[in-house]
Parts: sequence; structure tokens; C-alpha cells
Amino acid sequence: MSVNNTNVNIEHLRTSIEHQIQHPYLAKYISDPVICEDKLMFLTSLLQDTDLSEDKQKHYIISTMLVQIALDTHELVNSSTMNEEDHVTKSRQLTVLAGDYYSGLYYYLLSKIEDLPMIHTLASAIKEINELKMKIYNQDFPSIAQVMDALKQVESLLIQRVAEFVNQPMMNKVAGDWLLAKRLQYEDRRFRKRENSPLIELLIKSTLVHQNGAQALRTIEKYMKNQMVSVEQSLTHLPGSFSTLKTYLQHHIYHSFYLKHQAVEEG
Repeated sequence: MSVNNTNVNIEHLRTSIEHQIQHPYLAKYISDPVICEDKLMFLTSLLQDTDLSEDKQKHYIISTMLVQIALDTHELVNSSTMNEEDHVTKSRQLTVLAGDYYSGLYYYLLSKIEDLPMIHTLASAIKEINELKMKIYNQDFPSIAQVMDALKQVESLLIQRVAEFVNQPMMNKVAGDWLLAKRLQYEDRRFRKRENSPLIELLIKSTLVHQNGAQALRTIEKYMKNQMVSVEQSLTHLPGSFSTLKTYLQHHIYHSFYLKHQAVEEG
């Protein structure tokens, strides 16, 4: 995909986020957090289509990504186990603190520009996301469809709330469908590599589903395909001002899903 002004801007934003989350002590014990390219692209495309100043756009994007990084970091924390080694305990504890640290950074950035409404928007989204995660992993949903809907909210709620805050909700559906598909692809890949996949383990252990590993993979694959169809349909309804986002998603639909799916089938 060709490099244009939006992509250059995204690289600048990525560098700014990396600078914000740098902490020499944490770096000794835990891995660097992952910055989700897809969510960065959605936020950048969303806010560039508003009349907000460039400085305010940057604050909103970086603050929202810091919240996402904090949520992702907290999700990495495993429950303590008996007789675990001291360095493992320390790493786990520091991961919790790192998530809190990243979360505090978003508040600090927005408080500097005295943007209390945006602080409230993100804080409310954090609360909703954490509540949804608890319901998913406590098996509080009576069907797989409802689990998937909740997971879609977990993956896209921050972007949805920012979109509603700036009165630009038209990309909410495509963001939700795309980000759910990417999460399912991630879970599928981890399970096939015999790595921990909380979602697939949930489907296997669920008292409502009673699926084995192969059945759970087929369920994941079915929902991935459905999401891709929905994304392609939603892209046709996005305004022309989102042309860079549309090109980005169309490129990744082909390379991240269709080619990899073909390779899995042939392998």
C-alpha cells in the first residue's frame, strides 16, 4: 500500500505514543506494549474528518490509545499460582502497575488541556469494557452470538465512544466488525500454535456450548467470515473522506484474511 500523508501522520503518532509509554524500570521486567495499528488508523481517520485542531486531534488519539494499551496490559496478567518463582511474581505485579501507569497517562494528557468531557468519555468506556470482560469470562451470556457481540464491544467500544463524542458515528459498524474479526483471527492463530487462547478455552469449557477444540475453531472461523462480509458491505457506505481507511482495510482484508485462510486450507 502506498505511503501517503495519513500514514506519515500515523507514524508520527506511533512515535509519540512510544515516547509516552517509555519507562526504563518497567522495560527491565515486562515486554513493550503493543500499539494496535488498526485502532490507530480508525482513530486517525475518524478525527481527521472533524473540525478539531490538529493539536486536539493528537491529544485525543494518543489519550485513547493509552487507554487501549492499559486495558490490553491488564489483560495479560495471569492469576498467581502456588510456588511460582519470584521473578514471575514480580513480572506479574509490574504488569498490573504498568497498566495502571498507562491509564494514568491518558488522564494526565487530557487534564493538561482541561478536557473534562473527554476524560469522562474515556473513563466511562473503561468501566463498560471491564464489565463486559467480566461477563464474558464468567459465562453470563446465554449464547455464542451474545458472547461475540460482547467481544465486539470490548474491541471497539473506545473508538465508538470517541466517534459519538465528536458526532462522527458512521464508522462504528465497520470498526466493530473489523476489530472483532482481527480478535478472532488472533485467537485462532494462538490456538493452532498451541498457545493460550482464552476465548477458545471459554468455548470449550462453556456449559452452554460443549465444543471441543476443532468445533471451537470452526465456530471462530464462521464468525470471522461473517465479519469480513459485513466489513466489505459497510465499506461501501463510508463517505469519500474515509478513502484512506477504506484502502487500508481492503488491503488488509485480502492479505490478512483471504490469503492466510487459503494457506491454512492448503496446509
